[in-house]
Amino acid sequence: MLKNAFHHYINNFRGFTREIWILAIITFINRAGTMVLPFLSKYLKEDLHFTYNQVGWIMVAFGLGSMLGSWLGGKLSDKIGFYKIMIFSLFTTGISMFLIQYITSFFGLCIGMFCLMAIADMFRPAMFVSLGAYAKPENRTRALTLVRLAVNLGFASGPALGGLIIMGIGYQGLFWVDGLSCIISISIFALLVKEKKKVTSEDKTENSSEKKSVFKDRIFWVFLFVSFVTAIIFFQLFTTLPLYHNEKFDLTEFQTGLLMTLNGLLIFALEMPTVGFLERKGSPKIKIIILGSFIMALSFFMLLINVWAGILVISMICISLGEILAFPFSNAFALSRAPRGQEGQYMALYTMSFSLAHIISSKVGFEIITRFGYQVNWFFMASIGMIATFCCLWIKNALVLEKTS
Repeated sequence: MLKNAFHHYINNFRGFTREIWILAIITFINRAGTMVLPFLSKYLKEDLHFTYNQVGWIMVAFGLGSMLGSWLGGKLSDKIGFYKIMIFSLFTTGISMFLIQYITSFFGLCIGMFCLMAIADMFRPAMFVSLGAYAKPENRTRALTLVRLAVNLGFASGPALGGLIIMGIGYQGLFWVDGLSCIISISIFALLVKEKKKVTSEDKTENSSEKKSVFKDRIFWVFLFVSFVTAIIFFQLFTTLPLYHNEKFDLTEFQTGLLMTLNGLLIFALEMPTVGFLERKGSPKIKIIILGSFIMALSFFMLLINVWAGILVISMICISLGEILAFPFSNAFALSRAPRGQEGQYMALYTMSFSLAHIISSKVGFEIITRFGYQVNWFFMASIGMIATFCCLWIKNALVLEKTS
């Protein structure tokens, strides 16, 4: 029975093109090498001796650069092709990582981080467009899930390796390793993957046949709001929740780490089989996103039960299940919604919604907690999650009307 279960699990990884596997491998190398990010605020505070206010402003510059990069990457992918943007972005990011370690002034780092992220995050929308080009139409959502899996595995292994590097050769070592990982991963891509000029546009069943500006696509803008809101509540996992674990239930860093590991293990074990099953079943993407948004909102309603530490485990399981359902199919919906030749613009706005959520999530969460306490923050996050769910229901009905009109 265990052998059959393993066989079914492995089957979910079959059917991908060679290019998709190479994209997953370079994504893993790149994300495993992204060691600067988890230690960035610590580096700025302890190594460069900036105040908390200065660190906050540098992180704001970081987020704004990310938004600009996402927009540029999508726009330029449509103009000159995703392949050139991916190579330029990662190679230049690698060189920039080598250089930014020598910038130690406050204003210099604000400008440096803004420019670095503007270049680095050009890669994300271009990479999403490349998946649309290299993946077979029937397993495009699974291809997106495979790359998400590579991202999660890279992020899981990167910080541990980063800690060892800091202990061995200091923070500067992080910049050298991160830069090298960018250059090595994109060199592998350039050597093994040939540029594909035309992006196929099959499986755009949720896309209107008439080509129009993304700014006039009302359904997509409501969808972007849903993505923005679900990202805001998901990012609480890395900002307010770890503090809540300690302040309310006296959990140690190790116990909080175990809860985070539970999230990673559930994603690793369940996301690909779940996506594979739903993809084979032909379930409409928006219906799955509705369910994912609802479960994510429910996980924060559960946190209102603050008299039993076990609720943290149940809530974490729900957050993970919501992530498994909402995020892969949101990626796929955004890509399938884009008309031919406009994939970059659509994926740019989609990735920008996450960048904006990353900036706002911690600010909003900590502000509510400071003024009103944790319970109000959980209720607020759960409530906006329900608003996102109702918006998904509106999208579902709007798609039906769009097809009949």
